Amino acid sequence: MPTTMVIVDDHEIVRRGLGSLLKDTEIRILAEAHDADGAVKAAKKHKPDVMLLDVRLGDTNGLDVIKRIRTASTNTRVVVLSAFDNPTYVARAVSAGAHDYVLKSSSRSEIIAAVTGAANGREPARSSELRRMAAAMSNKAPFANSEVQLTPRESQVLRLIAMGLSNQEIADSLEISVETVKEHVQNLLRKMAVSDRTQAAVWAIRHGVA
Repeated sequence: MPTTMVIVDDHEIVRRGLGSLLKDTEIRILAEAHDADGAVKAAKKHKPDVMLLDVRLGDTNGLDVIKRIRTASTNTRVVVLSAFDNPTYVARAVSAGAHDYVLKSSSRSEIIAAVTGAANGREPARSSELRRMAAAMSNKAPFANSEVQLTPRESQVLRLIAMGLSNQEIADSLEISVETVKEHVQNLLRKMAVSDRTQAAVWAIRHGVA
């Protein structure tokens, strides 16, 4: 049984290159899309095993499309394909529900393994950026500091703030409400005596929380 896939990238040369790269493999490309709306339509129509999604789609952030794709086709797993080795992008991909995050510099075998692994529900490879980030995001260990005492949950929220996630993305990642996230953020700002989340992120990085 072949793995079915839709390629979503705003550059035709990339879509064609991936098509050639994956020719004569167990991966069957059902369709291509170049923008967010096309990706969602393709997901609804084809219900592929995997959507291989570019992190940037013109003026649209591909990461913002992941939830729409998963709503349109609940059994489809999303593998983000990116030229950017950016921790914030990876963290956002995790919070949105992507199955894996693969760099465009990856080898043919690595891309094939990521796609087929996602289709079969296997965990990403140990070297996967997404797997490492997911582990970091799930870390609940409290930060020990004589001046600032944080609860395990506050430490976790602070790590996610430092990774660049919004309140909604933090809520999605931790499976809590946005209101609860806002309460944690306010508590963090008060305890650290900083005025905004940017200062909190800088504090976290300087103190080794993130």
